[in-house]
This record gives sequence, structure tokens and C-alpha cells, in this order.
Amino acid sequence: MTKTNEPFDMSSAAQTGSSPTFLVAMEQYEPPAQRIIDDDLAAKVLPGRERFFLKLLRISLLRNWMINLFEKQIEGASSAFLCRKQYIDDTIIATVENGSVAAIVNLGAGFDTRVYRLPALATIPAWEVDQLVNIEAKRKGVQNALGTIPAQVTLVPINFMTQDLGVVLNEHGYNGDKKTFFIWEAVSQYLTETAVRQTFNFLAQAPTGSQLTFTYVLKDFISGENFYGQEKFYERMLIKDKIWHFGFDSAQVADFLGEYGWHLIEDLSYEELNNRYAKSVGRNLPSMKIERMVYAEKG
Repeated sequence: MTKTNEPFDMSSAAQTGSSPTFLVAMEQYEPPAQRIIDDDLAAKVLPGRERFFLKLLRISLLRNWMINLFEKQIEGASSAFLCRKQYIDDTIIATVENGSVAAIVNLGAGFDTRVYRLPALATIPAWEVDQLVNIEAKRKGVQNALGTIPAQVTLVPINFMTQDLGVVLNEHGYNGDKKTFFIWEAVSQYLTETAVRQTFNFLAQAPTGSQLTFTYVLKDFISGENFYGQEKFYERMLIKDKIWHFGFDSAQVADFLGEYGWHLIEDLSYEELNNRYAKSVGRNLPSMKIERMVYAEKG
């Protein structure tokens, strides 16, 4: 695992919260048969300035320009955000439909829309947890899209560095007695090792049979041992902005999970996700090399 003593800036991390949903919203301009993910709420929950810009991207030339811009920042971004969201959607739908879980906790929810748009989740109690600035923006976005926050959804503001996750969730009505599907998408790299382990101390208390999906950045990228051709992105995220701090060694993920009572089910590269979700609809898109996707179950 990677540990850093660099200054920690959660406000900078918060500014990245809308990018995945922006890409999902842009994806809706693709022909239905070629879409990686369907999401009719993505554009509606975004801030007004982003909704305005999205309208311009109906023009394929401008849309291709935007995709190229994302790709210049980090190779594979144009498919990674879409594929990982569809993977989580597929996993949570299957888990809920077979009756395996009775609650959802989305840690670092950002502008994600799945608890609002997936019919299978319509009656499942859900808690969306994020920094206050993101929670307030999310509340405004959902109210803009739906008129109100659905009764089964609770928005939970938190400072992941200074507040106890279990205590905060309990204050908002989650007592941890039901099998839960936890989502932890694109969060761990923004935390210190101490904060990552504090999150897993909370997850260790989950009931047997609970499920967990999370993404992680590779340890050797965070440490600078392997740039995977992404030197400029490394320079931006770890040297200039200093907002990425932590990475996993894929060879150690199963053992790490085991320390907290979790069993690894899948640890997938984004090439595997790309093959499953992008190539299957005829899209030939590059794969992100520095991040992976995990699915685990509480033993």
C-alpha cells in the first residue's frame, strides 16, 4: 500500500465529482444500440453551466473534440467512466433482484444517478455520502431533475478525513443491521492510507453477505515507479495538485480485503471492462491502464 505525508486537499478532490456523470450524459448522444450505458438523468442532475455545454455536444464534431480532450488528459477516460458505472449497475441489479441485500450505501456518490433511475432500486433504502459541497450540489441537481429527493434516499454530508463514517451514517438513519451493497467508486486514490483503512474498519462491521464494489489506482503509478505512459497526468495529480495519495498493489488486494473480513470475487482491469461493455456494442475505445475495479463479499 502507499502512504503519503503530503498536504491533503479535499476541496480539490470535490471539484472532480461531476466529470464521470458529464461523460455519461454525453454518451446519451450516441445511437442507442452503441451506448455503453443508458442514463436519462445524467444531464438533468448536473449544474446549469454543464447542462448548457452539453447541448452544444449534440454536434458530433464537438463531441469528438471533447472525447479527445478527455483522452489527452488520461488515456482511456472516455470508456473507463462509462464501463465501470455499467459494471456497478449490472452487479447491484443482480444482487438486489436475488434478494441478497436490503440497503445501499454510496460512498463518494458525486452526481451518480443509479439509485434514482434503476427500477430495481426504487424501493431499496439508500444513503449517498459525500463532501458537503457535493451533497448540496447533488440535492439541487436531483430536485431539478425529479422535483424532490425520493423518500428512500438519504443524502449524507461528511468530511471523510475528520468524521467517523459509521457515526455519521447512524445519525442519518443507517444502523448497519441489514445486508448492504456498498459503492466506493473513484474515491480511494484521493484518501490517505489512514483514511482508507478507517473506511475498511467501518466496512468490517457490515453484516455477512454484504457486497462491495470499488475502484482503485495502481500503487506503482501513485509511487511513480510506473507511469503507464501517463507522465503528464501523474505530474498534474500527484505533483502539482497533490490530490491523489493512495494506491493498491493488485497482487495484495485479496489479502487486504481479508484483513477486514471481505472475500474478493473479481478484480478486473479496464481492458476487461472495455471488452465486456464497449467492444460488445461495436465501440473501439482505448482502455485506462492505471485503475482497476473490484467486487467483493463480506465473509
